[in-house]
Amino acid sequence: MKFLIIIPAHNEEKNLPFTLDSLQQQSYKDFTTVIVNDGSTDGTSDVIKNYTENDNRFYSISLEKSAHQPGSKVVAAFKKGLESQNSDDFDVICKFDSDIILSENYLERVKQAFDQNPDYGLVGGLLYVEKNGEWVYEGNSNRHHVRGPMKAYRKKCFQQMGGLRETLGWDNIDAILLKNLGWREVVIPELQVKLIKVKGSDYTIKPADYYGRYFYFLGLNRFLTYIAAAKEAVKIKSPSFLMQIISSYEKCKSQNLELKISKDEQEIINQERWIQFKKKWLKF
Repeated sequence: MKFLIIIPAHNEEKNLPFTLDSLQQQSYKDFTTVIVNDGSTDGTSDVIKNYTENDNRFYSISLEKSAHQPGSKVVAAFKKGLESQNSDDFDVICKFDSDIILSENYLERVKQAFDQNPDYGLVGGLLYVEKNGEWVYEGNSNRHHVRGPMKAYRKKCFQQMGGLRETLGWDNIDAILLKNLGWREVVIPELQVKLIKVKGSDYTIKPADYYGRYFYFLGLNRFLTYIAAAKEAVKIKSPSFLMQIISSYEKCKSQNLELKISKDEQEIINQERWIQFKKKWLKF
């Protein structure tokens, strides 16, 4: 089983070496890594060169600088990396971030999971962040969801779901679509992935605007969006936050912004969200 690992990187000269070192130290060696230098203006290119010149499993491509848009930018860079390789040569396609540290047995455990479970379509570990000198669980409420920084897809599953979408919410869209196709998304909890940089720290978009845009590009209808917005507002005890999210969502709808999912896929996503809402909140 051969892995194709795509790592988009933008101004990651300090973090990228930790990621690439952790790959070189993997117990499972059959992988190819493509680092996509996405318009970096720091020393990222020098870091990449150090690995590509000394390890034939590492390749790189360089892109022009693009605007930082949550979701779409990283997937666009990922796709460029994917296009640089012949996918027929690989069995697993990974999208990894440039600021994570993998345990030495990470790829080996993922391979075993795929080998032993033919219905597994997406596999990953759990994210940990450094807090007060210790690595602690990131705290995301869904321990059964493989987060964006460490996605490993069985190639057949990846191809059937049409790959990744260049949009905000891509790392939830994938999970819903592959489930609808009969594949399973599986988290291996003992596989701890250290996240060096807190996600979203470099976003300029405001939280309420983010949620409104996220719900829109996820393809949610008004009913489910308003429920989801209310949940977020309750978390911080702010009625105005609810209205701000709704305003952002409605602005996207009025502008008829392009979605990266089909009408059928929107229906699938809404059905799944409604099922999850009933299970969690209505208890049936």
